[in-house]
Amino acid sequence: MTVEATLLRELDADVERLLERHLERTKEWFPHEYVPYERGREHRDEAWSAEDADLGGATIDDAVRSSLIVNLLTEDNLPYYFRTVEATLGRDGAWGEWVRRWTAEEGRHSMAIYGYLMTTRAVDPVSLERDRMAQVTLGSIPEPPSVCDALVYLSLQELATRIAHRATGAMIGDPVGHEVMSRVAADENLHHLFYRDLAAAAFEVAPNEMMSAVLRQVSTFEMPGFGIRDFAAHARRIASAGIYDLAVHHKQILVPVVIHQWAVDKMSGLSEVGNKAREALMVRLEKSARVADRLVQRRGAAGIAGAL
Repeated sequence: MTVEATLLRELDADVERLLERHLERTKEWFPHEYVPYERGREHRDEAWSAEDADLGGATIDDAVRSSLIVNLLTEDNLPYYFRTVEATLGRDGAWGEWVRRWTAEEGRHSMAIYGYLMTTRAVDPVSLERDRMAQVTLGSIPEPPSVCDALVYLSLQELATRIAHRATGAMIGDPVGHEVMSRVAADENLHHLFYRDLAAAAFEVAPNEMMSAVLRQVSTFEMPGFGIRDFAAHARRIASAGIYDLAVHHKQILVPVVIHQWAVDKMSGLSEVGNKAREALMVRLEKSARVADRLVQRRGAAGIAGAL
């Protein structure tokens, strides 16, 4: 039996336990109850302009608009995430039950966000649909090379997505938009807790492989929306507003998860390979901390609060 197959089998009981916990904590909700349909009006044959947006008296800037677009289009790539996660973790037993439940919950996110954006005219619907077609046709998403890498990446990515959604909602200025994004973020947080704690269990079974995976994923992490057209420009605007940047990534994701939750710096029982991976990881985290501190200082000088 391969190391991967052994790990999946050893974690069966943990998946069952964490799935049961997830189902106890999750809340049933309905996208249509969050969409302000009363604000909607005819789109056909009417050119979009930013001034037309009905955001409850709020006016959003280009950074928040970019974040809304990226957040939605990231959710729209769900078919590819399902394909990759199922192929990596499996379709049988508790693993398959979790993957399908996770997919069903994720599917609500794009419904709610899209409904909000269309009724409020917060973004250009024609441009948005062209971007969606281009992105989903491309089908480019992160492809973790192993079970360990997948558990690490999903733990970090779900938390990153939660932070991005919540910060975007807080900056819209519209209570309804804030509620939509907060509802989606709450789902993402529960998904993060599932993967984070499953990864912690995987450290008990395969500490060296997990440490090497953490090093790889921390070193190469990309948000899943990197395949979106003009993603670099969107990312710059999002970072400039303090919604999500390297400082947020380090202080709100890497430190709480890698250092506080997984406690990689205190982990014992590693082989020479595992210890070398940890040493390289700590060097990487120290460099990340220096970059984060510089960004926070610049943000403070510019008067940008951000998500920190």
